Amino acid sequence: MTLEPIDASAFWAEVERLTEAGELRRLSGVFARFVATLGTVDSMPLLLASLVLSELEGRGHSCLLLDDLAGDPAGLLGWTDEDWKALARAAKPLPRGAKGWVNQLSACEQVWRVGDLDYDQPLVLDESRLYLRRYWRDETLVATCVRMRAQERRDVDIEQARTWLEALFGAQRAGEAPDWQRIACAVALRGAFAIITGGPGTGKTYTVARLLALLFATAPDCARQRIALAAPTGKAAARLKQAIDKALGELADRVGGALPLRELTKRMGAARTLHSLLGARPDTRSFAHHRGNPLDVDVLIVDEASMVHLEMMASLLDALPAGATLVLLGDKDQLASVEAGAVLGDLCHDAQAGRYDADTLDYVQAASGEAIPERYVGDGGPLAQQTVMLRHSRRFGGPIGKLALAVNGGDVDGAAAVLRAPEAAGVLRWIDHAHQHHVIQLAVDGYRPYLELLRAGGAGHAGHEDWVRAVLQHFEAFRVLCAVREGEWGVEGLNDAIEQRLAQAGLIVRGDWYVGRPVMVTRNDYPTKTFNGDIGLALADPARPGSLRVWFLEGDNVRSVLATRLRHVETAYAMTVHKSQGSEFAHTVLALPKEGGAVLARELVYTGITRASRQFTLTTPAPAVLGDAILRRTHRASGLRGMVER
Repeated sequence: MTLEPIDASAFWAEVERLTEAGELRRLSGVFARFVATLGTVDSMPLLLASLVLSELEGRGHSCLLLDDLAGDPAGLLGWTDEDWKALARAAKPLPRGAKGWVNQLSACEQVWRVGDLDYDQPLVLDESRLYLRRYWRDETLVATCVRMRAQERRDVDIEQARTWLEALFGAQRAGEAPDWQRIACAVALRGAFAIITGGPGTGKTYTVARLLALLFATAPDCARQRIALAAPTGKAAARLKQAIDKALGELADRVGGALPLRELTKRMGAARTLHSLLGARPDTRSFAHHRGNPLDVDVLIVDEASMVHLEMMASLLDALPAGATLVLLGDKDQLASVEAGAVLGDLCHDAQAGRYDADTLDYVQAASGEAIPERYVGDGGPLAQQTVMLRHSRRFGGPIGKLALAVNGGDVDGAAAVLRAPEAAGVLRWIDHAHQHHVIQLAVDGYRPYLELLRAGGAGHAGHEDWVRAVLQHFEAFRVLCAVREGEWGVEGLNDAIEQRLAQAGLIVRGDWYVGRPVMVTRNDYPTKTFNGDIGLALADPARPGSLRVWFLEGDNVRSVLATRLRHVETAYAMTVHKSQGSEFAHTVLALPKEGGAVLARELVYTGITRASRQFTLTTPAPAVLGDAILRRTHRASGLRGMVER
């Protein structure tokens, strides 16, 4: 019997309507049409699942959970029930329950069900999760590598480790709470993989500096230890290197001649972006370093790991030599990466609980002298044994820290109380029922110092770089952060409005390019060594009158690129919270829009707050938006956690 093709015209009409309404990416419809061309018989449920899967990938999910598709698909997509029902009617009959979806999709030629014969189909069905093949491959690779590395144990000279930990951290004090920093160093010393997570001010870089000293001290030949530092962005990499160098310099004075730390620190070289470390190449997603050409490292430290997306983590683990140690640093509660995946969040989702087994308890006690409290004892798997959460913030004990804790705990009333507390005056400010002009005035006041320094003019050629550094440092002291890109309260609307007001105040002379224009690089550009997220200032080129160079601050160093060579940039008086990760500003202004939505969630508000070191201002035209955001948690569909624990 010959099967007649299914008439999908009503379905495609609904897809087009939703695309025009801005509910769907055009790419999602194109992908579903592509999937339809690969089989001899159309399956309406397959087309619907392909459409939803592609849409979720664009929102950061690595897969489609069929339980969600069978349960609350409208909520999954942030649609109205009416929009979903209209699309579902055009695709009916739909399977019932997740099991029904599994059975339906398993029968489609375009889907490979893990365990069956593989014909390189574009879609992969792993248990009740539907993937684009490349994300299934990446997630499987990450899970396999992490599980294997977490299980690996190195021989540790217990007495040597304890002696050096005491030298690096000082003598223990009886009766005090556990020193999680000391515990983290001991745990990382014994494995090929470790995660050190914690909020701002918990001392992640302080800890890893001591870990590096410990690794040097316990290595058979410290002069041959190949240690690399990396981060997702150039700014984060520069900050990591600066912090590590400072901490190791202080440690060098403490350990004296017992370990040539200053010499060893110089040998480490600069921290690099992950793209640079792996050898990114133009016009391809593949890197120069991979399993067949691994990195030349013994230890790799990656900071701001919450920003590392799934594909990048897979590439990193694939390029890591078998005998190397990987240490991930990051705040598990920050926003996940812009691209698909929430790798750090998945890997240390239960770090708060600890779940350390008897072997870990005994090892930590012997190597560090620290006793892990009973409430952190449990039946965690190998990954839990190599994950340590730093629990005491030394920097965020004041109002900013209290606000961050309230938001992270989902406490709406507590957050409001902290914002309004008299003792927070001068540190925290909440401008509710705000108009856009409030944000604009804050921006004019915040950016005035760098613009006035710029207008005063720099020193001669000999002191030009020092002057540039001062201008950049003044600019980096303040920033406006937005939750969204579009609209009056988004990056685009506020950048335009701020630029206009600065021009009216005579602080800038507006144009396509002008002296003092802050710009953000929006695309990696390898010839100029500028990367997505890098921020610089356009300043006059003293060597070429009439020309502009864009200067970038990297730690204490500055470098520049001719403005005409930067093809992909945008003005950056205001930037998204996502792009601000890895940065810190003395005064941060977080502007929330009039209406909430899926993008406004607890993690976004928490990340915005923790970018501020001295002052934080929250502005919004609708006070209820803050409470809604605090109550909403970001959820990204993923199978990584389950794969690691298999």
